[in-house]
Amino acid sequence: MTVTGSTEQTDMDRTQSMDKDRNSSRHFLYFGLLLAVQLLIFYQSYWSMVEVWWRSETFAHGFLIAPISLYLIWGKRDKIKQLQPACDPLALIFLGGLGFAWLLARLVDVQVVEQLAVVLMIPVLVWLVLGLKMVFLLLFPLMYLLFGVPIGEFLIYPMMGFTADFTVNAIKLTGIPVFREGMFFTIPSGNWSIVEGCSGVRYIIASLTLGTLYAYITYASYWRRTAFILLSILFPIIANGLRAYMIVMIGHLSSMKLATGVDHLIYGWVWFGLVMFFMFWLGSFWRDDRDEDQEPEPEQQEKTREGRGSFTKLYLLVAVVILGVWPLWAYSISQSDQAPFQLKAPELSVDWRNSPALFTEWEPRYIEPSQVVHQSYLSKNERVGLYLAYYGKQKQGAELINSQNVMVVQKHPVWRQPSQIRKQVNVGVEQLSLWETKIDSTQQKLLVWHWNSIDGQAVTSSYYAKLLEVWMILQGKGRAGTAIVAYVEYTDNIEIARSSLKQFVSTLLPEMTAK
Repeated sequence: MTVTGSTEQTDMDRTQSMDKDRNSSRHFLYFGLLLAVQLLIFYQSYWSMVEVWWRSETFAHGFLIAPISLYLIWGKRDKIKQLQPACDPLALIFLGGLGFAWLLARLVDVQVVEQLAVVLMIPVLVWLVLGLKMVFLLLFPLMYLLFGVPIGEFLIYPMMGFTADFTVNAIKLTGIPVFREGMFFTIPSGNWSIVEGCSGVRYIIASLTLGTLYAYITYASYWRRTAFILLSILFPIIANGLRAYMIVMIGHLSSMKLATGVDHLIYGWVWFGLVMFFMFWLGSFWRDDRDEDQEPEPEQQEKTREGRGSFTKLYLLVAVVILGVWPLWAYSISQSDQAPFQLKAPELSVDWRNSPALFTEWEPRYIEPSQVVHQSYLSKNERVGLYLAYYGKQKQGAELINSQNVMVVQKHPVWRQPSQIRKQVNVGVEQLSLWETKIDSTQQKLLVWHWNSIDGQAVTSSYYAKLLEVWMILQGKGRAGTAIVAYVEYTDNIEIARSSLKQFVSTLLPEMTAK
């Protein structure tokens, strides 16, 4: 009797184990199918990431992120087998929220938010099909996928400013006289400028990507991981300042024969490699191999399975519907008609009359506007230029708010931009927020005031502009907007130029608001 009972118990255990394996296999199959559907529906967002990886050295590491994440997941395969997958329909709410965020970003062409939304859908799908415990177990590999999103360009100009400050101050401490105008500075041996490639953003992103992975693999305690990640941000910032200073000093001491061409870039990457080696060497002294990953208790697994219930095809169908509705909605809105608009040069008061000839060869760079007006105006002895770029039915690469829409492109052969500041100007009874930019060449100096007009509002913030565009779209107004650029020539007294622009804008603003 005892032997028979034992055999029956063994058969029962074996049957339960087989049922558990079949259930797990079914859940992983469902997850694979759902992930494939998500990749197919949002393939344009994923492909936009791949295009950036391919063309940009800063984000070329994106090709390695998914393989690294998969490798880390494979390393946890034994613990994954111990967890019983359990569907959690609560994840559907978060999936819908991410889909809505993707829709808004898609409508106003904020590509980075679009990409973040689709990548964050992956851990939510894991939560939906495999359960929240699986997400906690795989949290780092899943969140590490976010490093594949090309984000960080917003740091370029702040980092350019920091690098310029660091370099100029270091040169002064060396005892070399230096004259600075914005991102341009001059020392006795030659002229230098801090451009986008000098900002160090690519080093920060690469260091943070590697440093986060190193911290996860090397340390178990959270405070050590956090400390090393912070170190991986601080190190490249300081190192990039030192790099810029050393390149200037190499050029200065070699009478501008070294560090001014291709070797400039070579020195940068060699220096970055040395900095990374030193950072990892320093981090090895605090190595912590203690494993803090918590394995689930069997009774917790059973409660999770019973409390949530088994996965049903209904949840899979709902998830597919939630995933598919947003691209269809975005397409529907993008096909809506917009009333035609003809941009014309404003007819101002008798004090300002149109002039047939421009007084400068300079023109701002705006990418593919729908319509452009470039006009000069005369008032007594004052000349003011006006450039209008109207964007009607915008699309990716042809939009008003775009980082490539600038007053002067980097390394322009004729023009340079010493400074740009945001300021508030009292225009009549209104206070206008605008950008003031100084532009010069060897022959001419220009003072430029520029801002964007969206839904009748003057806007300088790109983030607020995108929010306004979203609000306009939701109201059925489309997302048209106009870039307004007014400029005047100046010599020594810049206040005279500001006064001319203020008088001109005071006359212009009511006309543009009426449009």
